[in-house]
Amino acid sequence: MSDTNHARRGEAMVGWQDYVRAEQFLPWNAERRVFRMKVEPNWMPGSDRFWYRVATRDGAEFVLVDPETGTRRPAFDHARLAAALTVATGRPYDARTLPFDRVRFAEDGSSVAFDVDGTTWTCDLETYTCTRATGEEPVAPPPPRSPDECTLPSPDGRWVALARDHNLVVRDNETGEEVALTSDGQPEFGYATPILSPLLSAGLALPEYGQYPLAQLFPAAIWSPDSTKIITHRMDERGAGKFHLVQSVPLDGSTRPRLHSCTYPLPGDDPVPTAELIIFDVAGRQAIPVDVPPLHQLYYGTPLMRRRGEMASNTVWWSDCGRWVYVLRRERGYRSMALYEVDAATGRSRVLVEETSETPIDPSLTWGPRPNVRVIEDGAGVIWFSQRDGWAHLYLYDAATGELVRQLTSGPWVVSELLHVDEAARLVYFTAVGKEEGRDPYAAHLYRVSLDGGEPELLTPEDADHIVTISPSGRYFVDTYSRVDLPPVSVLRATDGRMLCELERADVGLLEETGWRPPERFRAKGRDGVTDVYGVIFRPSTFDPSRSYPVIDSIYAGPQTNQAPVSFADIGRGRSAGFWHAQALAELGFIVVMIDGLGMPQRSKAYHDVSYRNLGDAGLEDHIAALRQLAMRYPYLDLDRVGIFGHSAGGYASCHAILAYPDFFKVCVSSAGNHDHRLDKASWVERYMGFPVEDHYAAQANQALAENLQGKLLLIHGDMDENVHISSTLVVVDALIKANKDFDLLIMPNRFHFCGNDPYFVRRRWDYFVEHLLGAEPVRGYRISPAPEE
Repeated sequence: MSDTNHARRGEAMVGWQDYVRAEQFLPWNAERRVFRMKVEPNWMPGSDRFWYRVATRDGAEFVLVDPETGTRRPAFDHARLAAALTVATGRPYDARTLPFDRVRFAEDGSSVAFDVDGTTWTCDLETYTCTRATGEEPVAPPPPRSPDECTLPSPDGRWVALARDHNLVVRDNETGEEVALTSDGQPEFGYATPILSPLLSAGLALPEYGQYPLAQLFPAAIWSPDSTKIITHRMDERGAGKFHLVQSVPLDGSTRPRLHSCTYPLPGDDPVPTAELIIFDVAGRQAIPVDVPPLHQLYYGTPLMRRRGEMASNTVWWSDCGRWVYVLRRERGYRSMALYEVDAATGRSRVLVEETSETPIDPSLTWGPRPNVRVIEDGAGVIWFSQRDGWAHLYLYDAATGELVRQLTSGPWVVSELLHVDEAARLVYFTAVGKEEGRDPYAAHLYRVSLDGGEPELLTPEDADHIVTISPSGRYFVDTYSRVDLPPVSVLRATDGRMLCELERADVGLLEETGWRPPERFRAKGRDGVTDVYGVIFRPSTFDPSRSYPVIDSIYAGPQTNQAPVSFADIGRGRSAGFWHAQALAELGFIVVMIDGLGMPQRSKAYHDVSYRNLGDAGLEDHIAALRQLAMRYPYLDLDRVGIFGHSAGGYASCHAILAYPDFFKVCVSSAGNHDHRLDKASWVERYMGFPVEDHYAAQANQALAENLQGKLLLIHGDMDENVHISSTLVVVDALIKANKDFDLLIMPNRFHFCGNDPYFVRRRWDYFVEHLLGAEPVRGYRISPAPEE
C-alpha cells in the first residue's frame, strides 16, 4: 500500500477514505442520520389514544395522540420529568435522552410509569415527582433467566402456564398452587413444547425468536379470552430426521468441539413431527382432544407461535367469545387448505371452507403475516383469501353451508393484507397493490369494500407506498407513506380517509449532507420483452456519469418476499440492512441494483408460479434483460464487469447465476446459500419446490453446475447456521474440488444464519468485489466498527 493509503490496479483506485465513506452508510451508521422516520402506535387500554417514541436529532421524544380531537402533543414535559427523576435517583438525566423507551400511562392520564435499571418508577404528571413503584409489574418485563420464568399469563391475570419436563403446568397467581395438566410427556413427545433450535444448547441468541434464546422455552399454548381454557399440543418428534452442528469453538472455552443435534425435517421426509391439538378446561382439569388431523411441523417452533416468541398463531386462534377455536390447516405440498371450526367444550370440529389447487395455496401474499382469513358475525361468515381467478382476492362464505356468498374484490390487482372488519358497518379494510393506474404496482394503498358487494374505495390517495396500522376500535388509522425518493410522512386519518393531523415528517438532512441521494426505482422489460419488472439502482454519493462503473446485482429471489425496496419507509420493515448494504457497496465505486424478476410475489398468480418447482430460475433471465436495458439507458454501466451477491435464498441464486450464466456474471459472493434444496427445511422447500421430492431437485442443485465455473466465487457460511445447514455449501465445495475449479471459501465459527451485519463478513465482501470486479487493491486489514449493542 502506498504512502497515500491507497493502491491502484489499472484505472481503478480505492483508498482508505472510500472505505470510511462506505462504512458511514452501513445500516447502524446510516440510521443514526435519519430521524422521525416512523410512528409505531402504542394503544392505551380501552381507548384509541396512543403514544409513540420518535428519534430526533437531539435524542428522542414521547408523543401522545388523541384521535378524538385530532391532536398530537408531547406525552409529558420531558424536562420536568428528567429533573424529577434526577432528584429521585441522585443521578443526572437529560430530557433529550431519557433512560427508557417504553412507558405505561395511568387510565386517567395522571401519571406515567417506566423502568430504569430494573426499577419501575411512577411520575405524577401534576406535581412531577417520581416515586418507586411497589407491587407493580415492570413496564418492560426483563428476559427470563430460567425455563420456569418463561410463563404465559392468562388474560385475567389469575393464571400462568409453563412447560416443565415435557408437560403443561398452570400456576394460580393468587395461591401459588401449581397443577400439572399433563403427566405423561416425554422427550420428543411432549406437551406445550416447540421443536427447539440448536442455538439454545450452543448458547447463541437468535433475534428471530426474540432477544434471548429462552423465548423458545415459553409454553406452546394460547389462553381462551375468558381464561377458563387453554389450547396446546403434543408434539411428536419420534423418528423424525435430525441435523447436527459441530461447534468447533465452544463459547464456554472448551477445547473439545461440541455436537448439537436437533430435529430438522427435510423435503420428502417421513415421518415428520406432528402436533396433536388438545384443549384443557383449567378449573375442571379436563383434557379435550381436538378433532382435527395433527398439524405437520416442518421447521423449528410450533403452530401456536408466530415469530419472536409471540403466542399469537398464524394457524390456530380463539373466537372472541371463547366458544370456538379456529384451525387453518395445509397439507404437505401446500396444494390444499382448510379452515376448521372446533367446539371448545367438546373438541368436535367441522370444515368451514376448503380449497385445493394444482399449484400451492397461500393464506397471504408473502411468507409470515397473519393469514387473510377471518371468521365474522359470531361464526356465521368467513372471509377467505384465494388466488383462484389468477389474482389474490377476498371471498365471503356462509359458514353454515360452506357456500360462496360473493367475491368481495376482483380485477388485475392483488389484495395484500386484510387489516380490519367493521361488522356493524359491514366494511372490510385491506391493503392492495397494483390497483391504481399509472402507479408502481408494488406500492400498497388502503381500501375498504362492503360485505354486500360493490367497488373498493381508496382511503390513502398519495402516490406512494402506505404502511397502515388501524386503531383498536377500527375508527382511525396511522398511515406512513413514502417512495424511495420521498422520505416517510406519517399521518393520522379517520377510517373514511379524512386527514386528522400530520404526526411526523422524516428528517434526512444529515444524510443528504454526506452527498447521499436517494436510489432510483426503475421499470424494465423482463425476458419476454413484454412483462414489466421493477427494481432499484443505487449510485455512489461521488457519482460521476462520465466514469464507467462495474455493476453488482444484490439478489434474494426467495419467492416468498420481494427484494427491491418500494419506498424509503421499507428500511423500517426489516429491509434496512439490504438497503444500506447496497448503498455502502456502491460507495466503493460500483452501481448496485436490486431487481424483482418473474417468480416473485405481489403480482398475478401466473407471475408468482414461475418459481414453483423452479427455484433454479431465480428470475435471472429477467435480471440480465433488465441490466442490458439499463446499460442502454445509462452508458456508464459496464456490463463487461457484472458481479452478484446474496444471502440464504440469495446465496443459492447468486451462486446459480455465476454457474448458469458464466459469460455474464464474473464475480460472486454467495453466503449461507441453500444450494441443494434436498438439504434445506421442508417447510419452505416443499412449498416452492413441490412435494414429493422428484428429479428436478437434483437438477437444480448448484453442485450439478460446478463444471461451469469461470469467474471468481467466494462461498461463505457460518458453522452454526441453524437455518441453512453448512452442508449445503460443503456439497458445492466438494463438487468444485472434483471439477478442479479454483474458488474461495470462508467458514465463520459461531455465526448462525443471520450474520449479514457481521463486520468481518461485510469487509470481506467489499474486498472481494474491489479486487476482482473493480480491479483495485483492497484496503487490507480495514476494521469496520460493529453495530452498537442495544
